[in-house]
Amino acid sequence: MKHENYQKIDDYSSVEEAFIKCYKRNRSKPLRILAGLYHGHYHQFLLSGVFFTLKHACVWVLPIVTANIINLALAKEENAMNGILLNIIVILALLALNMPMNYLYTRNRSKAMRYVETGLRGAMVRKLQQLSISYHKQMQSGRLQSKIMRDVEAVETLSSQLFNGLLNIALNLIIALSVTITKSWIVALFFFISAPIAAFTIVAFKTKIRRVNSEFRKEMEETSASVMEMVELIPVTRAHALEQDEIKKMTQQLNEVAEKGYRMDIVQANFGAVSFTVFQIFQILCLGFTGYLALRGKILVGDITLYQTYFATVVAQVSSLINLVPVISKGIESVNSVGEVLLAEDIEDEEGKKIISHVDGKFEFQNVDFSYDDAKPVLRGLNLTVNQGETIALVGESGAGKSTILNLVIGFNKANHGKVLLDGVDMNEINLRSFRRHLAVVPQTSVLFTGTIRDNITYGMPDVTEEQLYNALAAANLTSFIESLPDGLDTVVGERGDTLSGGQKQRISIARALIRNPGVIILDEATSALDSISEKEIQKALANLTKGRTTFVVAHRLSTIRNADKIAVINGGRCTEYGSFEELMELQGEFYQMRQLQS
Repeated sequence: MKHENYQKIDDYSSVEEAFIKCYKRNRSKPLRILAGLYHGHYHQFLLSGVFFTLKHACVWVLPIVTANIINLALAKEENAMNGILLNIIVILALLALNMPMNYLYTRNRSKAMRYVETGLRGAMVRKLQQLSISYHKQMQSGRLQSKIMRDVEAVETLSSQLFNGLLNIALNLIIALSVTITKSWIVALFFFISAPIAAFTIVAFKTKIRRVNSEFRKEMEETSASVMEMVELIPVTRAHALEQDEIKKMTQQLNEVAEKGYRMDIVQANFGAVSFTVFQIFQILCLGFTGYLALRGKILVGDITLYQTYFATVVAQVSSLINLVPVISKGIESVNSVGEVLLAEDIEDEEGKKIISHVDGKFEFQNVDFSYDDAKPVLRGLNLTVNQGETIALVGESGAGKSTILNLVIGFNKANHGKVLLDGVDMNEINLRSFRRHLAVVPQTSVLFTGTIRDNITYGMPDVTEEQLYNALAAANLTSFIESLPDGLDTVVGERGDTLSGGQKQRISIARALIRNPGVIILDEATSALDSISEKEIQKALANLTKGRTTFVVAHRLSTIRNADKIAVINGGRCTEYGSFEELMELQGEFYQMRQLQS
């Protein structure tokens, strides 16, 4: 049978918009949210349901065929063999339908479910790219990873269980009870006695199952975040001989997961055991009851098999319905967890803002105040002007506000009071994405991804020429290093660039910034990982390349900023001194004192 390829999603923006609308429209109603996610795919579920019914027809008809054959054999009528053969042909024909119907059922169901599974992950990825940097600082990356992978998988499982499980349960119950009612209302009445018991069992366990599932999911998120943090800290842990401390901390965390998982397993096991025992008792009673009715001549002997099979079907389906409760509870938690990301409103809204195609690079900070949430203010009434093409160095103690100023320039932070102007325009009115195309950032900690050195340098710039690339390599003092590698620029760096030294990673980050030919450059301790010789060479290259471009530099080694046009001393969230290196040294104020301490 020819397989049909899955249709890929090309535009996640429309998918994200549709999913967010669905969440907003059905707040606090997770099952309605789940149904809404499949809008536009209901026809596939309808077709899948039809094929599912045809696929299982042989299972539902088999008890009737079995009873008919037994009754015909016991009757010993003249044409009994013809009746037996007819029943055999019917069941074989239905069996022949099973394989093609199963394929058509799976194809339609899977298309719809994989669309939503992929769509949810794509929508979350897109939303994460829109959410502010402050959101990402508050949310652990391990939690986000868990939401994208584990919770979306749980949503897909919930969808599958609800469709497959409920459809199977509903059809089995309808057919079993319909046939039973048609043949014997007394037996049907006996069947219905089990329904209140099933309902009572569900009510008794539902609340506790939901609670333990919620606790376990949250503990798994915590553990996922802790594992990622542990892996990232392994070099620090090893360097300080803290392996046992880290093992102890993680063991405690894993024990917490195990304890909550154990509690969840026990609750679910008790839930299953009680329901199984209760329904098995009723199944035995059904066998005795139908045997009694056969002795009294109320039903045929062959019908005992039919009723016993159908009662077992009813028991199994009600048990399945009860067992769906923890799956539904777990899935609902995940539906809500995904919504926490999709409904997050801490995003950079660029709609309707001014798109800029050119940046001169003049920045003005006018009485700027800034604080993180309700914390102590980081900047207080900051006034600072950086002219086009100037290189300004920000110096001061840790926590003085230097990185906050850089984040205001990038647009990661927004002033609580006052204004930050770019070329005379309030940055709150600028489309920041259009501005950042003219910006290059070299962070204090190099950020490399798994791939080749070429990929890391040309990240986001597929049309870079070889000449531009090699000019950037030369400017970043990378030429000799690249030439020494067997695969040159096509050398694959490890995860986060761990196969490279700190200086090599930093120089790749510098090359990545330089190749963008930016109008504004931000160097946050950009030379901190370089040796003295490389640092001097990089400083010369940067001095040439920053001419005519506004450059913000943060450096703790004051000797590296001697050539800056202006130096701003940041203290207590304010600019307390401002001038050239020579001017501030002559002033013999704060900068002079800091310089003396480093001499």
